[in-house]
Amino acid sequence: MEPITWTGPLGNVLDPVITYVVLAFALVLLAQIVLSAVSSGDRVIVNADGTLSNAGGPLDMARRGVRWLGLAIVALVLVYIAVGVVSGPTGAGIVGGMSQQLIPVWGLLIATFTLSIIYKRRLGLYGKLFDSTVGMIGFGLVMFWVFAGILAGPLDLIATHDPLSQVSGMKNKLPGTPMRGAEDGEYAWYLLGGDNLARDVFSRLFEGAWIVVLIAPFATLFAFMVGITLGLPAGYYGGRLDVILSFLANLILAFPVILLFYLLVTPEIVQTGIPNYMATVLFVFPLIFVAVLLNSRFHTQPSVRTPLLLVVLGVMGWLYLSLISNDGSIVSTPEYSIPGMPAALDILNMQPNILVVFVSVVFVNAPTVFRIVRGLALDIKTRDYVAAAQTRGEGPWYIMLWEILPNARGPLIVDFCLRIGYTTILLGTLGFFGLGLESESPDWGSTINAGRRLLSLYPHAAIVPALALMSLVLGLNLLADGLREESLKD
Repeated sequence: MEPITWTGPLGNVLDPVITYVVLAFALVLLAQIVLSAVSSGDRVIVNADGTLSNAGGPLDMARRGVRWLGLAIVALVLVYIAVGVVSGPTGAGIVGGMSQQLIPVWGLLIATFTLSIIYKRRLGLYGKLFDSTVGMIGFGLVMFWVFAGILAGPLDLIATHDPLSQVSGMKNKLPGTPMRGAEDGEYAWYLLGGDNLARDVFSRLFEGAWIVVLIAPFATLFAFMVGITLGLPAGYYGGRLDVILSFLANLILAFPVILLFYLLVTPEIVQTGIPNYMATVLFVFPLIFVAVLLNSRFHTQPSVRTPLLLVVLGVMGWLYLSLISNDGSIVSTPEYSIPGMPAALDILNMQPNILVVFVSVVFVNAPTVFRIVRGLALDIKTRDYVAAAQTRGEGPWYIMLWEILPNARGPLIVDFCLRIGYTTILLGTLGFFGLGLESESPDWGSTINAGRRLLSLYPHAAIVPALALMSLVLGLNLLADGLREESLKD
């Protein structure tokens, strides 16, 4: 069986076209930048009906060219994907093979965008995101990796081979190399080549996406729960409480991040059970947050508050014990063991190495979130609607959670998206230095580290996960920009 090229027979037709379109786009974009620098501004004329319009000129023509050529590039990329979905690797090469494997992802993206655009006027800030081109691009990139990670991880619908299996003769093979001795039912190619241990780079890429999707958003969410629960009272009450909490936050932030990670994930520290104790403390903050939130909202309605708290906290308490327990133990060291919940009820049996990384990310991010929330609380507590709530006799926690926090949602949502990107980079850094996650883990950082040793000879093994990491972080940054742009319009 012959190796396949990147675009196969389809490339004979479309490759020259997209090459010329991209070159034209680059030239017109450069012209727009130059004209924007030398032009004194757009010429505006007044129409007969009193409206204003652009008088045209070279700068306006350059802008139109950038817009239309950009749309042409997007359309050509969609043609590659569409033809690849239908014809697969034999008709569209590597691009076709990957497009075909990602059919579930394309379907979920189309459904998500279609429903979101149809009902965007009913979806609040999320719906307004689809009025921003930048926001939509960022959202599309992020959701691509979210869907791909979920479908590749627990559902196993994308990977072409076992990401840990080694195939004889496939070591450091280039993208599109046919697999030697492929049997019936096996995928016939290594679409993105093989790594230095003869493992499929394509399969490891999307299995690694699941690790990022599993850790980054949830670790960031837990960090926000810690930061909000401590930052609101620090900013609202001030005084000695603010001084103590701010000192502790600054103490943690004073450590270099990489050094702090290194201390938390080293085997010697893990064996002492310190990360497990930290998980026990940090993971309880969502329970505290929800309990105070519901109690402050329904404190005048005990018939509603009590059963609601029992149900919600009962479920969350079960999930909390399941999260901090591993094989029935909260802490397990060579000297002693602290029992947790029965193994039969442990539905969130997180692997110890992932739990350590999870705790480390929460611990590092929580102080920064605390400082942001504290600053917002200091500003918002002086507003008139807060004074009105105090005049009505509302309690402090009601004011913090139902008056201050909703009015701080814009900056917090933007920071949440950016912080997921920072967390993704941190996870890649940990994997690159071999900290926390297992050495054979398909996470992107470990894969980049393994591929860098032969970067000059076989760059694909390191470049592919590096581009994936870059695209996800870029998507999160663009999503944050779109959310910031739309939140400022409120």
